[in-house]
Amino acid sequence: MTARLMRRSAIALGAGLAATALVVSGCGGQQQQGTANPQQTAKAPAADPKLAAMVPDKIKADGKIVVGTDSTYAPAEFLDQDGKTVIGFDVDLFNAVAGKLGLRAEYVSAPFGAIITGVSSGKYEVGVSSFTINDERKQQANMVSYFNVGTQWATKKSNPAGVSIDEPCGKRIAVQKDTVQVPDIEARSKKCTDAGKPAVTIDQYQGQDQATAAVVSGKDDAMLADYPVAAYAVRQTNGQLELLGQQYEAAPYGYVIPKDQTQFAQAVAEAVKAIIADGTYAEILKKWGVEQGALANPAVNP
Repeated sequence: MTARLMRRSAIALGAGLAATALVVSGCGGQQQQGTANPQQTAKAPAADPKLAAMVPDKIKADGKIVVGTDSTYAPAEFLDQDGKTVIGFDVDLFNAVAGKLGLRAEYVSAPFGAIITGVSSGKYEVGVSSFTINDERKQQANMVSYFNVGTQWATKKSNPAGVSIDEPCGKRIAVQKDTVQVPDIEARSKKCTDAGKPAVTIDQYQGQDQATAAVVSGKDDAMLADYPVAAYAVRQTNGQLELLGQQYEAAPYGYVIPKDQTQFAQAVAEAVKAIIADGTYAEILKKWGVEQGALANPAVNP
């Protein structure tokens, strides 16, 4: 399957959590809180008057921009130890973008599947939640590219179930609902059954934290997630998990801007270019250990 669908995975796990704690949190559907953010949220850079002038009056009137985000998505966007503050590399990046536009970002936690609709209705002024840019989303909103990521598999350490990415027939695989990983694993399961082999048991979870907990506990044999998410899960479970194979089908993440705000979308794209040029972008990615996702040429609806 290609990344034209919905790549977006989520996890927020505290450092050193035991498998049992992970399972409890997964079953309860609770959001995990961050305990290992590299530093405090990055300070926004100085505003660029030219870009600030491109911001719609109704947004800049109060000096802030309301951001819809699914805050279960470490290391991209997740809750800090206070259970309220949204942190992550996505947050740091967009804080820098907002700063160039002369705005302060205010994050509102929301279910991932409801964010684009919320932007379209005016509930949120922008969506920042690791959205993969695809044709369907570009029909609903303007998408501004800012990061590039592929899918990564992860298993229990040493892969005790002997999972094969190319042939996971008969295995139990965990994925988050509404992500590109769902059609990916469905296609792999169909390939198994077409060849007369056992289907994949696909367990879909509301949050990636639950999917990760299922693999740590042994309920599921492996999981698919975005590369930064899977790599973060390995670190945060103290090596109870390990990456399987390499990431594949990398595609750009995009900020979600209302469909009728083309000038604002362009301003956001220019702000991303500005933080790339002044070094802020690279500094944030390095801080969070996600340099492999750096994008050279941000654009509107690429």
